[in-house]
Amino acid sequence: MFATGLWREHGGGRSAGLPTGRYPGVDLEERITAFTSGLDRHGRYRQPDREERRAAAEGLGLLLDGRPREAGKRLAGAGLHLTGLTDRATGRRYAEISEAADTGDSDSGGGSVRGWGRAYVDLSAPARWSVQVPHPVADTDSERLGVGVLRGASGGVLVLAGAHREAGEDGAADVAHRRDTVFHALCDELVDRRMPGIQVHGFADDSVPGTDAVVSTGRGRHGLPQARGLARALRAQGLEVCRAWARSCELEGRTNVQGRRAAAEEVPFLHLEFSRSVRTDRERTEQVAAATAAVAADWS
Repeated sequence: MFATGLWREHGGGRSAGLPTGRYPGVDLEERITAFTSGLDRHGRYRQPDREERRAAAEGLGLLLDGRPREAGKRLAGAGLHLTGLTDRATGRRYAEISEAADTGDSDSGGGSVRGWGRAYVDLSAPARWSVQVPHPVADTDSERLGVGVLRGASGGVLVLAGAHREAGEDGAADVAHRRDTVFHALCDELVDRRMPGIQVHGFADDSVPGTDAVVSTGRGRHGLPQARGLARALRAQGLEVCRAWARSCELEGRTNVQGRRAAAEEVPFLHLEFSRSVRTDRERTEQVAAATAAVAADWS
């Protein structure tokens, strides 16, 4: 039901348009956290114009259709770069979409020139679902949680914002509440392909006292079976979970623009909030990521 175009390999088993030979081995979490370590509320952000957003979305679409050479050319039109990587932790290959100026040969990153973010596409299986991280650093360690979910199930696409949510002017970089961003353009492309999305956020412990997690389907209800299953799994881990379909919760994500678009197209969407104490505890983060990835595996 949620299938997209298969990734097709060309030329002796290698994907045209991506590096020949072995893809460089990296620790995906280290690569991503090195990148996000350069983000802060005073960082750079330039709002993309309509053509740049279109180029990013169409480039991702071409990549998902198994046309990486054309994808690379289309992405270049927006100053974006396509790179092939192998995650040392899982052995899986990923395609990375990033700003050309912030891509290097090492695991280092250090922030983004324009603040448009990155995307990672699992090349081991057809893309079936996405995990979205709109507020890296601002929601401490939400990017680590996103990587854990991506690693935990095949066929995933990670969409990662490239600026602190308070960068730029007038909330321009708060991508969860803006439609004029590269982040939203990429998520839009995935919704067009009917790919379910999981968006991860974080909150300060004292902002929702006595709660470890808020599980919601956002504006719609099309991910309700998965939301219920995840809530049960999190409760089994000993977490106090507010279930937005059962009672009113803080941080339900009903104004989230990616969730609104998914709801309009009747595509499953989960809006997940986790307390700081959960996100900064390595063991608990791994457990939460595994439970969330199990939901994604239902879509793989």
